[in-house]
Amino acid sequence: MVYYGVDTLRPNLFKDVFPYEELPKVKFNNIQLPMELPEDIWITDTTFRDGQQSMSAMTVDQIVRIYDYLHELDNGSGVIRQTEFFLYSQRDRKAVEKCMAKGYDYPQITSWIRANEEDFKLVKEMGIKETGILMSASDYHIFYKLNMTRREAMEKYLSIAERALENGIIPRCHFEDITRADFFGFVVPLAKNLMELSKKYKMPVKIRACDTLGLGVPYVGVELPRSVPALIHGLRYYCNVPSEYIEWHGHNDYNKVVVNSTSSWLYGGASVNTTLFGIGERTGNCPLESMVIEYGQIRGTTKNMNLSVIVEIAEYFEKELGYKIPERTPFVGSEFNVTRAGIHADGLLKNEEIYNSFDTEKILGRPPLVAVNSYSGLAGIAAWINGYFRLKGSRKIDKSDPRILPIKKWIDNEYAKGRTSVIRNEELKELVFKFIPNILDREDSKAI
Repeated sequence: MVYYGVDTLRPNLFKDVFPYEELPKVKFNNIQLPMELPEDIWITDTTFRDGQQSMSAMTVDQIVRIYDYLHELDNGSGVIRQTEFFLYSQRDRKAVEKCMAKGYDYPQITSWIRANEEDFKLVKEMGIKETGILMSASDYHIFYKLNMTRREAMEKYLSIAERALENGIIPRCHFEDITRADFFGFVVPLAKNLMELSKKYKMPVKIRACDTLGLGVPYVGVELPRSVPALIHGLRYYCNVPSEYIEWHGHNDYNKVVVNSTSSWLYGGASVNTTLFGIGERTGNCPLESMVIEYGQIRGTTKNMNLSVIVEIAEYFEKELGYKIPERTPFVGSEFNVTRAGIHADGLLKNEEIYNSFDTEKILGRPPLVAVNSYSGLAGIAAWINGYFRLKGSRKIDKSDPRILPIKKWIDNEYAKGRTSVIRNEELKELVFKFIPNILDREDSKAI
């Protein structure tokens, strides 16, 4: 017998938590839950689906090239396990066909559809083995977007999930707006029914917990539906969903998208959904590159992922797609490891570990740099030269080197004349070639 849960005539909108006229509330219950990091965790990508909705449409060739980049980043590790596509336009389908023809093990190609028969036909025609299916979970969506009752929505969702299973296709059920959903009144019965279908067909049925408005909070001791730990714990222990069937999909409306995604791992979800550079509607999705770094910190290894590819992808987005990555974006922004403070530059000059938390040159191909301005001093200029020309060990320029004095004098004169902008790399390079003409003769130097 199908368990339908609480089929209420009135929607439960949690107005004590989401009063609308005020900021959302965080309600505490002080219930502590255990961390249970799964043995295997991984990352999935939705750059071509959720991410692409927020920017100009990519061409087929651009999609294929980015898919290649994702494959190169994963480098056979299986950490970047899947990526999903729309199937609605001829362009989308052609891109999928070309990507499928690559024959890569990772990332696996999946699709996304609405819960209706016409969309499902596209999945069958393309021969895709797994598809996301939209299953809006909150009463905001069920009552006001779908104009249905909970029972009607449940029947609709279960019907299309079973159609997928009948055709040997793994359904990935997107519980949209789960952080405003009635967990025990709708989420639990829906998830239980889906697990029964999984048993019946002896196939996985995955659940993507979608924090559609970024309302999730990462700490324990918070009431449902906003607590990420409680949502993941609840899916596992109230609904018997295995860790490997649970995926988290977050948005960054409240600046918590990375920490929420990490919390979903820590409390039992195996995968987190991301986009390259966090592209996506409103404030965006979880940045894939950030979760690669989180994975490395949690696991103590990045396996054989090639993290330097991240910088190549960032350059491709800027040059080919015209997408401007904010300069201070962690790990990928042009100035994420650039310091302007003179005292920091002096520290970098003495030992770069003082102000650089990991070897960004070795891991990302991005050495730490100094932006030279009126406050940089001799140490800042020396640090810039060492970083830009990648001078190591005994080859490094010291701040006491007399050859940088005329460079410092030129810079001081610029600011004395009223300049306010930083000294550009090209200007500094010309000055170095003028006053230290043999800089490139150093056997271990290589200009950026």
